[in-house]
Amino acid sequence: MFDLAQIPLSIYLHWPWCIRKCPYCDFNSRKLPDSLEEMRYVAALLKDLNNWRLRAGNRKITSIFVGGGTPSLMSGRAVEALIDGVSKRFELEENCEITLEANPGTVDEKKLTAFRAAGINRISLGIQSFCDERLKRLGRIHSVEDARNAIRATQKVFDNFNLDLMFALPGETIDGLLSELDEAVSSGATHLSCYQLTIEPGTAFAKHVPADLPDDDLTADMGDVVVERLAAAGYERYEVSGYARAGRRCRHNLNYWTFGDYLAAGAGAHGKMTTRDGIFREMRIQSPSRYLAQVETIGNGIEEQYAIEPEARPFEFMLNALRLVEGVPARVFEERTGLLLDTIRPQRAALEAKGLLDTNPEIIRATPLGIRFLSDLQESFL
Repeated sequence: MFDLAQIPLSIYLHWPWCIRKCPYCDFNSRKLPDSLEEMRYVAALLKDLNNWRLRAGNRKITSIFVGGGTPSLMSGRAVEALIDGVSKRFELEENCEITLEANPGTVDEKKLTAFRAAGINRISLGIQSFCDERLKRLGRIHSVEDARNAIRATQKVFDNFNLDLMFALPGETIDGLLSELDEAVSSGATHLSCYQLTIEPGTAFAKHVPADLPDDDLTADMGDVVVERLAAAGYERYEVSGYARAGRRCRHNLNYWTFGDYLAAGAGAHGKMTTRDGIFREMRIQSPSRYLAQVETIGNGIEEQYAIEPEARPFEFMLNALRLVEGVPARVFEERTGLLLDTIRPQRAALEAKGLLDTNPEIIRATPLGIRFLSDLQESFL
């Protein structure tokens, strides 16, 4: 039986537009149209959210994440209407974490101040690199100076902000990476998300793979450098790509990694809800124009709904939980999958024997070796 009282509930809101599409990006993002009615889209998001209200019951919202795309293209007025509309539909926890993704070149101190006044209390800046050449190769619209200006503006308005950084970039060296990490640390960011560049199917990079990507050995060395340098600077690695100052872990992402529930609205957004009858996922229509049309016509943007059947739940749980360096209490598996721990006993025993899983029966946690071979470890639960 599910313990609904122990399952946190978050909200994800998707803004699908960017100034232009980056060649490595496989998210649902589109080029910003010449004419966009942002308040029409905000109204659609709120109308779509109405579909979750009955199922959410009286559960409080622990975090809200406005992602994209480039949500910082929104005006302060639109963000205020969005957050105000959410708070009128759902009860927010007193310390609800409310994050908005922003890109350099789309924000300044005035705009960030408007976001703060609208209720945003955490910003995630998509820096990616502090090297103009690498930014150009990544197809980013901003320069290093734009990034530094955005960081300075954010420092003035927010005391809690994340920087997104990528490594194993075309032409990157260990010395170059160390320089990038040192600048990120000096920014005062409370959280750093450091991702290895991966070539995703369907992206421009997949069609034309950069010739000078670091090889596997150098990429592995870079991953070690990230962990060591950030640990020395006081950032705790709590998730495969997440590093935080004390008390500044991203609560929204932690809800994903611990198989929590999250409502979702927006073109291409995915949601997950646990009820007494099971665990269900919903996907919204990816096309912004089709999404808008359907929400305005029938009141929701749902394209697909399905139940996560019991046999699929162990893999879905482990796909998330094993990303956490500290793992999760074993009881969380039962609370959030509705299954007994005995369900996964054979897999656990085999993986513990291989040194990939911690042998403590009270916790589900990848060993350092398991983290290195995380995909193989996760797939063992298929």
